[in-house]
Amino acid sequence: MNNWEICLLDSSARVVDAARVIDASIAKIALVVDKDRKLLGCITDYDVRKAVLCGMDLLENKALSIMNANPKVIESSASNILIHQTMLNKNVRQLPLVDSKGCLCGLRILSEFDISRLKHSNPVILMAGGLGTRLRPLTDKCPKPLLRIGDKPIMEIILESFIQQGFSNFYISVNYKADMIEDYFGDGNRYGISINYIREKKRLGTAGALSLLPDNIEEPVLVMNGDLLTKVDFGQLLDCHNYRHADATMCVREYRYQVPYGVVDIADEKEWVITGLTEKPVHSAFVNAGIYMLNPEVIKDIPKDTYFDMTDVFALNIEKNRKNMAFPIREYWMDVGRMEDFERAREDFL
Repeated sequence: MNNWEICLLDSSARVVDAARVIDASIAKIALVVDKDRKLLGCITDYDVRKAVLCGMDLLENKALSIMNANPKVIESSASNILIHQTMLNKNVRQLPLVDSKGCLCGLRILSEFDISRLKHSNPVILMAGGLGTRLRPLTDKCPKPLLRIGDKPIMEIILESFIQQGFSNFYISVNYKADMIEDYFGDGNRYGISINYIREKKRLGTAGALSLLPDNIEEPVLVMNGDLLTKVDFGQLLDCHNYRHADATMCVREYRYQVPYGVVDIADEKEWVITGLTEKPVHSAFVNAGIYMLNPEVIKDIPKDTYFDMTDVFALNIEKNRKNMAFPIREYWMDVGRMEDFERAREDFL
């Protein structure tokens, strides 16, 4: 990798700095070094997301606190064949090159050896059958996926984001004004991709349309609501889903809300003893972000042509002792289903 030095991170940096370095490079790694460029450790996108899920303050905490201090490395004199084989054997996508003193000399990434790893054959299902009720009157004559943000429809922005990340196999679930959506996007040929349509004849909830997918799907499926604008790294989502051997993965976002009153802590309900007071406290919780990875066997359990929500899918997985996992989103994310958010997205994409 020629420009590997953009992955360097000073040992005094914060977690948020590590996230910026990771996002700035195709390598998706931060290499933590001292003043002599001795490699102290590595931080990956997975490490940062884990910190988010644990509630860590990315602005306050040091990057060293989430660093892998014993990363896999290889001597800079190693041949390309040895480097490639080591990455395959160790199941790593990045491999730092070091000299005899442990000082960093370079970085190799797996896609340098196999460009096909940047391509994903996994089906992407975009749920676009909603009525867009909250965006009326804009949706009275135009389906929500074709409303424009800047000079492009919402769905086109979503498609192009996936295409840029190597996805090419799409299904779009349609119902309301389906003909307008199909006429605009066609079979995907003008984008160099394949688009098929799932036609809902009745309202099927947020997951029921998945029961209408072909039976021959053999890879994990990426499902996303058709009114989301995001810069999520979908390749990282797929890697995380596979790495953790998940049956279903739900993207989540941290949601903060403030209680508009002073909160009173009462220890003894019989005696009404006040033990503490907090003025307008801020709480946080992780909420469903409308993006999912689902294994084929999970989709096969969705009842055919029946109203079924995505919450029902995850509840059914719990009943069957399947592995449901969370993937925290730290990138830009906007649900444009409400008028105020739609207007805000328009400003973001000016």
